[in-house]
Amino acid sequence: QVQLVESGGGSVQAGGSLRLSCAASGYTYSSNCIAWFRQRPGKEREGVAKIYTLGGTTYYADSVKGRFTISQDNAKNTVYLQMNSLKPEDTAMYYCAAALGACSWYRGDYNYWGQGTQVTVSS
Repeated sequence: QVQLVESGGGSVQAGGSLRLSCAASGYTYSSNCIAWFRQRPGKEREGVAKIYTLGGTTYYADSVKGRFTISQDNAKNTVYLQMNSLKPEDTAMYYCAAALGACSWYRGDYNYWGQGTQVTVSS
């Protein structure tokens, strides 16, 4: 079992920054990758960034590339999502998720999910 707890969400004006944290506990060594997903109002949940826990390779959705950075601190079992140049369309509930096997953008690949943290960007 892997437990994930997100934090760091909040309200910010367009152009501002936030850093989300995803603290993992349990059998964290079994995770192949950790990803951040978001669900905007009325939209499907979508992947925005992911990091392979062994090696640290990262991938981003086109909508956030160049603005968001995913990173990990293995000593703290924590994955971060630094979000810069935020836009109103980034407003969403953000979730972190852990995959034991395949790590596509398909949410079905992910075995464990956190409860989410809300990000609101005002214009």
